[in-house]
Amino acid sequence: QVQLVESGGGLVQAGESLRLSCAASIRTFSYYTMGWFRQAPGKEREFVASIHWTGYSTSYKDSVKGRFTISRDNAKNMVYLQMNSLKPEDTAVYYCNNRDGTMPWGQGTQVTVSS
Repeated sequence: QVQLVESGGGLVQAGESLRLSCAASIRTFSYYTMGWFRQAPGKEREFVASIHWTGYSTSYKDSVKGRFTISRDNAKNMVYLQMNSLKPEDTAVYYCNNRDGTMPWGQGTQVTVSS
């Protein structure tokens, strides 16, 4: 059964950094393009970043380009999101999933950025 467990969130001040981790219990993890998504209060879940199964191709939401970096470790079934220069508008619950968002969603990890 597919399970995604996100961690690493917290409360930080604007300009600080966080590194999110996602542990995926997927036997064929290395075959998937994986992504990070986020949902702010009162808003729909949105795409943040994705990484091809090879790790050689990435994609980002415009507002996080240059600040966020997605990476993966296929040997450990892990996906990471390094978030630098955080802004209050980055406040949200962050989730990982495959790029299409078709796996069961995990509980997410809360990121709160104070101004």
